[in-house]
Amino acid sequence: MTSVLYDVPGPKAILRNRILGVATVIVVLAVLGFVSYQLWQSGQFEASRWYVFTFSAVWVQIFDALGRTLAAFGLAAVLSLILGFVLAIGRLSEHAWVRVPVTVVTEFFRAVPVLVFMMLLYYGLPVIGVRMPPYWAVVIALMMYNGSVLAEVLRAGIESLPRGQKEAGYAIGLRKNGVMRLILLPQAVRAMLPVIVAQLVVTMKDTALGFIITYPELLYFAKLLGSQQGRPILQSAFIIGGIYIVMCLILSGIAKYIEIRTRRSPKLRAIANAHNPAADDESTLTEAIALQKGAGKHDIGGMPGI
Repeated sequence: MTSVLYDVPGPKAILRNRILGVATVIVVLAVLGFVSYQLWQSGQFEASRWYVFTFSAVWVQIFDALGRTLAAFGLAAVLSLILGFVLAIGRLSEHAWVRVPVTVVTEFFRAVPVLVFMMLLYYGLPVIGVRMPPYWAVVIALMMYNGSVLAEVLRAGIESLPRGQKEAGYAIGLRKNGVMRLILLPQAVRAMLPVIVAQLVVTMKDTALGFIITYPELLYFAKLLGSQQGRPILQSAFIIGGIYIVMCLILSGIAKYIEIRTRRSPKLRAIANAHNPAADDESTLTEAIALQKGAGKHDIGGMPGI
């Protein structure tokens, strides 16, 4: 038996929705037209404003700045994911001497703004005789902040799983690390993947804060371009902003591809079937774990696998 969660719109509702849709499109087009007209009136489309971008040397420097942005983002993203997993598992620990310090660390770094952390690392550490390159100040600040946020995301994903998942894992003889690694984490990561990707997009965009501590990334170079002859400030913002948009779209596309692949994966499909209340928990989880590690390789009854 199926249930309807909403009423099918009638003729009046359909007409109202169409009117609202048309009105929204008109308003958006009007705003875009007004902005374009103002840009044209102020001479932002003149060739002299875009002249600086006709030099190949400028584009070489833009791609160099892009490389430095990706270098900071790539390392910060990997370290953030690793730190997020570690902190999430620590917060779920049954031992207070592990859980409490990890909770304090997580909440502290979530509360400190990324820019403040970068400035403390770059401008504050030299006061005590420690000098840190801008690259590492950007990476460490992004890692600590985004790692703590991802820890909360993963913890929420794990705690949202049915309690029977963990209990069924213990019932077939898995230890705590086996239950976490083979049952809970794969499902939590799959469920939280959109949020994880969204946070990685934030990490990529936050690399732009590095220009304040003189890290020569994209925004830093855009600021330099804006001070050139003709003051192409908006033009630099359009070019650099477009590059950021393309990078975010690529990252979202990669996440979508991973999501589709995991949906088709027989391993994760078997794990996902454990959500089905009509299925037998032990048999379903046994099948999932066998697919994950291979039959006979997981710990059962506290004995090491062969």
